[in-house]
Amino acid sequence: MARATMDVMSSAPGDQAETPTTSASEREPTPAELAAQQGVPARGASHYAKGTSANMMRSMLVIVGIGLALFLVTARPNSVTPESVDVASAAQYRGGQAGQPFAYAEGLPDGWVATSVRYARSKGDVMVWNAGYTTPDAQYVSVQQAVDPGQDWVDTQTNQGRVIGRIETDDGTRWVQRDREGKVQRSLVHVPDDRTELTTLVTGTGSWEQLEEFAEHLTPAKVTKAGSSPSVSTSPAS
Repeated sequence: MARATMDVMSSAPGDQAETPTTSASEREPTPAELAAQQGVPARGASHYAKGTSANMMRSMLVIVGIGLALFLVTARPNSVTPESVDVASAAQYRGGQAGQPFAYAEGLPDGWVATSVRYARSKGDVMVWNAGYTTPDAQYVSVQQAVDPGQDWVDTQTNQGRVIGRIETDDGTRWVQRDREGKVQRSLVHVPDDRTELTTLVTGTGSWEQLEEFAEHLTPAKVTKAGSSPSVSTSPAS
């Protein structure tokens, strides 16, 4: 049989004949041989493959640990402090474009953070200034302003909240309190007698005390010519 193999493997004329040169010492060792060389006994069937209750419990603990790690990783971004935006500069810039003294909250206590600004078209083709803030206890409050937006716009932005009272801030501004029954949304609404002036809405999930505190700190931006202020980064308000 060995001679027959040699005849089959003879090369074509002009080429050197190829002969099998692989020996037992040159072949790849088997896993068992590698284990023996390293002083490790050859492995039989896996102990974990035997399906004992102890091994099943170990596997469950591993799975639970992985799930907990994934939860901690995915939940972490929610604890990140919101990035503050320069609302004052944005109000001045957008106010210059619109020719309106858009308001922003100035001098709020520690813990309040301005998180978003927007000047965009809203319901009824109304251009709306919107600046959002988070409260010290992670609630949300925003100021929204538009020139004569109409009652439908006010009803929509207050989520059809019912009128529950009226307050007056220190600067003499009178506000209507509207509360959305069944949902956490409270609103203060100021509609000026002069329809060419800005209707102002303070709304969000903050408490009535927080909304009133916010309204007390509202300051109109100084109106300048469009383009005279540096551009500012803006993010969509919710």
